[in-house]
Amino acid sequence: MTYKALSFFALTIATSAAHATDITVSAAASLTDAFNDIAQAYQAEHPEDTVHLNFAGSGALLQQLLNGAPADVFASADQLRMDKAAEAGLLIDDSRRNFAANHLVAIVPSSDDSSYDNLANFVNASNIKRIAIANPEHVPAGRYSKNALEAAGLWASIADKNIPAQNVRQALDYVARGEVDGGFVYQTDAALMPEKVRVVLNIPLDEPLTYPIAALNSGNAAEGAQAFINFVTGDAGQAILANYGFAPAAN
Repeated sequence: MTYKALSFFALTIATSAAHATDITVSAAASLTDAFNDIAQAYQAEHPEDTVHLNFAGSGALLQQLLNGAPADVFASADQLRMDKAAEAGLLIDDSRRNFAANHLVAIVPSSDDSSYDNLANFVNASNIKRIAIANPEHVPAGRYSKNALEAAGLWASIADKNIPAQNVRQALDYVARGEVDGGFVYQTDAALMPEKVRVVLNIPLDEPLTYPIAALNSGNAAEGAQAFINFVTGDAGQAILANYGFAPAAN
């Protein structure tokens, strides 16, 4: 290989490396399956980029970010955690978008063929002795559940039944394994295990259950972060989310 050819080859490698981007995305646990597929689809369209996914409860993710954990994108399961991230100055201006909507449901193991007319009927049923609820202090699904139970005057009365979960997926697993008699999860979570859990109630909420996403100003890949957000909110990302039962959310 000639010196000129070697120089061109080296320049090509250097140029390719310069455009390679690592994008770290901290996303709510309920987005695990959808975002795994979205990351693969994004990388197929942007082969120079690598997406690293970090899943946990939205409150835990926010604490990580407040403590300086590196991330380029934050996708929360509620507006409250994103509001707090904005108040702390973590977000790139004008990057915040709503990208999905969900519903809170009550589930039981598939072996339970009982019917429940309302929330009080469910939580007070004699066969419902243990109810998995994600931690309301750190997990949006838990906060939504607590708010709904408080609105119905039931929160204090289920103290002895409440089995805390670290996140909504753990609550789902508790029910699926029959370790508890019921639980509160998102509709999209329940849909992942139709053979193991059964939805018995749709839980009405006083606020829309929407998911916001934003780029973080502490990240090292601002352009890549925005490109990923554009993909999530674009046709391809929305199709993947819809496949997992998420509804579109208006901004």
